[in-house]
Amino acid sequence: MTKKFPKGFLWGAALSAPQTEGHSLEHGKSPSTWDYWFSIAPEKFNQNQGPENTSNVYDLYLDDCAKMKEIGLNSIRTSIAWTRLLPDGKTVNQEAVNFYRTYFQEMLKQGVEPVINLFHFDMPMWLMEKGGWETRESVDAFAYYAKIAFELFGDIVKKWTTFNEPLVHIECGYLYGFHYPAIVDFKKAVQVGYHTLMAHTLAIKAFRDVNMKDGTIGIILNVSPAYAKSEAAEDLLAKENSDLLTTKSFLDPAVHGIIPEKLIQLLADNHLLPETEVEDKELIMENTVDFIGLNYYQPRRVQAAPAPQFPAKMPEDFYVLYDWPDKKINPYRGWEIYPNALYDVAMMMKNEYKNLPWYVSENGMGVANEERFMDDHGMIQDDYRIEFMQEHLEFLHKGIEEGSNCFGYHTWTFVDCWSWLNGYRNRYGFYRVDLEDRFKRTMKKSGLWYKNVSEKNEIS
Repeated sequence: MTKKFPKGFLWGAALSAPQTEGHSLEHGKSPSTWDYWFSIAPEKFNQNQGPENTSNVYDLYLDDCAKMKEIGLNSIRTSIAWTRLLPDGKTVNQEAVNFYRTYFQEMLKQGVEPVINLFHFDMPMWLMEKGGWETRESVDAFAYYAKIAFELFGDIVKKWTTFNEPLVHIECGYLYGFHYPAIVDFKKAVQVGYHTLMAHTLAIKAFRDVNMKDGTIGIILNVSPAYAKSEAAEDLLAKENSDLLTTKSFLDPAVHGIIPEKLIQLLADNHLLPETEVEDKELIMENTVDFIGLNYYQPRRVQAAPAPQFPAKMPEDFYVLYDWPDKKINPYRGWEIYPNALYDVAMMMKNEYKNLPWYVSENGMGVANEERFMDDHGMIQDDYRIEFMQEHLEFLHKGIEEGSNCFGYHTWTFVDCWSWLNGYRNRYGFYRVDLEDRFKRTMKKSGLWYKNVSEKNEIS
């Protein structure tokens, strides 16, 4: 039985400027934290592949826009590089303006609606040298950058988002040492999160002040629904704490205009409250979003911490992960595959978040050594990716049928991309990038499948 999706449903894919553009220190662009970190610690990067070794979108964007159309995409989400548009935070780089305007216009020419994000983990190094998201200066700097972007591209771009997965630069940069500056400090992480929230808030305000009446703006959040190990009170409390820290911390202020009181109390009890300014509460209340993008890859299965410290030193003092024995897993990432959660996410948005318009802004499957699955004609037979999308779309469709206001589904990603410390270890794209010749793209089988889904606006 076929399952139809709503009229006008967005079928697309997501990518980002730092992971695809290349020319990371050319054409007027200044260094981001990734450029700097690679320059001082290339050994941390898989096969020494740094931010220059991306997918050459800066050179190939005209062809890429045609390839978007070729696989039936009617929308794409990508980002602007803050370091390319405003290399010193103040001066507009006209070459960047010309590039982005032509890029976005070409998308529209090919029938692809651009959804443009402002920040995808790429902190400018000039700002990091001042303290980055630890400093309040970052809030105003981001708001200014957002205002310039709205003014320069608002006549072309009608859907905007402020941040992609803000929890990643918080957790990876300030809790677990995975990304630069590789700090492990829970209180600093909370302050970084708060300044990120205020940067988002002031960017929303800038959007309203620019008076883009025909545009909408949101935020992209990574949501891993928490499932408790048992119905025991301590496991249910672990689930609540996980949801407060990893989901509600951004979703509640973005949609409802308030930081959850339980989260404030949890932080206060553990001496983790951030420094704030008097007007912040009112600014958050007044600057909520028009829509939400939710990236979903895997669930979060939690249980009570066996020996929590007080006051808490790490999130693991509030909850710890547990290994569900019945899970299906993607062995290349070590991530659980649980499409049922996409239905739960849909119901969460319907029942807890005003049934605000939302879309799946990322969902996908990374696989290593995909050349193993290449046929005699050079096409990768990625049936595993097709199966992954099919299963998730079935549960998403169920949520839509039950009234959740979902308007689109984007996969990660359009074309194989550089993935931070992992380089090209795992591939996600509809198009394969030849690492020996990064100007060469080859459609995978999933591209043909997605084109059929998009054109029919249905799965079967």
